[in-house]
Amino acid sequence: MPTESHPEIRDAVRKLCARFPGEYWRALDRDRIYPTEFVTALTEAGFLSVLIPEEYGGSGLGLGAATAVLEEIHRSGGNGGACHAQIYTMGCVLRHGSPEQKERYLPGVASGEIRLQIWISRAEYSDLMVLLCRTTPRDQVKRSSDGMSVFLVDMREAVGNGLTIRPIRTMINHATTELFFDDLSIPAENLVGEQGKGFHYILDGMNAERILIASECIGDGRFFIDRAAAYARDRQVFGRAIGQNQGVQFPIARAHVQVSAASLMVDHATALFEAGEPCGTEANMAKLLASEASWYAADQCLQIHGGFGFAEEYDIERKFRETRLYQVAPISTNLILSHVATHVLGLPKSF
Repeated sequence: MPTESHPEIRDAVRKLCARFPGEYWRALDRDRIYPTEFVTALTEAGFLSVLIPEEYGGSGLGLGAATAVLEEIHRSGGNGGACHAQIYTMGCVLRHGSPEQKERYLPGVASGEIRLQIWISRAEYSDLMVLLCRTTPRDQVKRSSDGMSVFLVDMREAVGNGLTIRPIRTMINHATTELFFDDLSIPAENLVGEQGKGFHYILDGMNAERILIASECIGDGRFFIDRAAAYARDRQVFGRAIGQNQGVQFPIARAHVQVSAASLMVDHATALFEAGEPCGTEANMAKLLASEASWYAADQCLQIHGGFGFAEEYDIERKFRETRLYQVAPISTNLILSHVATHVLGLPKSF
C-alpha cells in the first residue's frame, strides 16, 4: 500500500469526525438540517482555511492538504458538501482580487466569520457569493466566454434588495437553492480582477474544485469498501462468512482497484496544480474516475449488505445517495468526456 500523504492532518481529521458519528448525520439528513456544529468544529480546527496564506490567517498549505481533509471526512462517514466551497472559492479572490479585497475578506473567511460559498448551493448559509455575469453584450465580443466579469456579492445586504433565495428540497441534504435577481445593485469595487475576464478566473478556480470533489469521492469509495469488507467478514450464512464466496470477494476487490487507480489520478492532478502547471484536463479526468469509482463501490456495498443496506442505521443508503451526486455536479460526466474528446483527442465539437 502506498504511504498516505499528510498523515498528521488525516489523523486529526479522523479524530474530529469521530465526534460526529452516523447518528449525527442521520438526524440531519432526515430533516435536511445544516451541520452547523460540524462546520464550526472544522473551522475552529483550521481545516477550512488550509489554502489561505498565513498572512491572512490561514495555514498556507498546498492543495494536497485540502484533499487529505476532505477525503478523510468522507471516509469517516461524514460529508464535506456543507462547507467544502469555503476551502476553494476564496481562490478567486486570492489569485485575482485586489490587495484591498484580500485584506477585507480573506481574514474573515479564514476565521469563519465570513462564509464565502458558491452559487448556488448553501446560499442560505453564506455571507458572500462569487457571481459571474455578463458585462459586455454577446454581440460585442468575439467569443461567448469574453465579456463576463466576476463580482463579490454581499448577501447580507443583497437578500431582500434585489436577491431572493428559494430552497429546493432534493434527495440529499445539500442545501440547494434557486436564486432570483431583480435589479440587484453591486458596488463597482466588488469587481474581482479586470472587467470582461471573469470566465477565465472562474475556470482557474474550477480546477481546484474538481480535484477536491474527486478527493471526496475517493473518501466515499473507501468508506464503502471498508464497510463492505467488514460486513463480508462478519456476516455468516450456512455456517461460513459470505466473504469466502468469490461472488462477494471480487466486487469488493474490483472496487478497491478502481478507487486506488482514481486516487493516483487525483494525486497527479494535485501535483500539477501545486506546481502551477496547466491541469484542467487532469483535474477533469480525476473527477470523472473518482466519481465513477465511488459509485461502483457504493453499488456493490449496497448489494453485499442486501436488505440491511437500505436501513438508515447502516449509513449505506445515505452515502449511496450522496456519492451519486458527483457524476452530475459540479460538472457532469458527459461534459468531461466532451472536454477530453475535443481538447485532448482533437475531435470536432458536437452541437
